[in-house]
Amino acid sequence: MAAVRALLAPRLVAAASTFAPAPGLRPLLLTGPAPAPRAAFHGSAPRPRPRVALVLSGCGVYDGTELHEASAALVHLSRGGAEVQIFAPNIPQMHVIDHTKGQPSESETRNVLAESARIARGKITDLAQLSAANHDAAIFPGGFGAAKNLSTFAVDGKDCKVNKDVERVLKDFHKAGKPIGLCCIAPVLAAKVLPGVEVTVGHEQEEGGKWPYAGTAEAIKAMGAKHCVKGVTISFPAAGTHVARGLPSVAGQSPARNCAERRQLGAVAGTCFVPKTSPHPCWAVFSLTSVHEAHVDQKNKVVTTPAFMCETALHHIHDGIGAMVTKVLELARK
Repeated sequence: MAAVRALLAPRLVAAASTFAPAPGLRPLLLTGPAPAPRAAFHGSAPRPRPRVALVLSGCGVYDGTELHEASAALVHLSRGGAEVQIFAPNIPQMHVIDHTKGQPSESETRNVLAESARIARGKITDLAQLSAANHDAAIFPGGFGAAKNLSTFAVDGKDCKVNKDVERVLKDFHKAGKPIGLCCIAPVLAAKVLPGVEVTVGHEQEEGGKWPYAGTAEAIKAMGAKHCVKGVTISFPAAGTHVARGLPSVAGQSPARNCAERRQLGAVAGTCFVPKTSPHPCWAVFSLTSVHEAHVDQKNKVVTTPAFMCETALHHIHDGIGAMVTKVLELARK
C-alpha cells in the first residue's frame, strides 16, 4: 500500500498544480448556497394543476355510472394534468340490474357510494362533503345512474327531482363561475337545475336506431333548457373522388393530405375538393359536417357531449369525452 501511495503522490501533486487558480484570482468554491429553483430563473412559479371533482352514480351502465365514460374522463383528466377527487352520494340505488339479462334483481340492494368506489379504486368521498370552494371544475359521467340515482329522470322525465347534494353542487359551481362537464344522459341534471342552460344529448331524431334516446332532447326543452344538436363522430358526404388525380378521398384528413400519403392510408367515405387556388393539384380540402363534438355554453360554463346516447364505436365515445374534458380544463384555467 505504501508503494502505491509513493507511486501516485507525484501525479496528484502535478494535477493539483495544474488546476490551481492563477495569481490574483479567487479559487472556485464547490460549496455555497444552492442554485435558485428553475421557476425563479424564468420569473414565474409553476402553474397549479386544476382540481376537478368527478361525480359518480354507481357502477354499471344500467343502474349506475357508465364505466367506459368514467374511465375516458379519468384518462383525459390525467393527460390534461388535472388533480382529480372522486365523489358519489351515500344513498341506496334505485334498484339493481342484472347486466347479463338487463333485468332487475328483485332481492338485491346496493349503495351508490360503495358501488362507485369500485371505479375509484377505493379512493372516494361522500358527495355531501364536496365544496365548490375546494375545486376548479366538476364533471358528471353518464350511465342510467344519473337518471335513477342522481335524479328521478328515468321515472318522472321532465318532472323529475334531482338529488339534493347534486343540485347543491351544480348550483354552487355555477354561482362561483366554475365549469361543469356532463356527458351522455347526465346533461338532464343541468337542464333541470340551471334555468336556460344550453346542453346537448346528441340528435333529436332516432335516425333508424343510431340515436335511441333522442326523445331526451324534448324533455330537456320542456325543462326550460336549450338543446343543441351535436354528433359524436366524424361524418362526411357520400364517398367521392379526388378531382385532380382520380384518387379516392380519406375521411378525417382535414384540411388536406398529400395524395400519395392518402393513397397509403386507404380510402374510406368522404368527399374532397381541389380549390382553384390550390398551390398543387395533389392537395385537397374536405367538406367537414361534424366532428367528435362537445357543446360549450360559454355564458354558464357548462360543457356537454352525447357519448353513449349514440350507437357508435367506443373510440368515438372516448374522443368526444376528451373534447368535453379539454374544454372544461380550458375554462378552469381562465
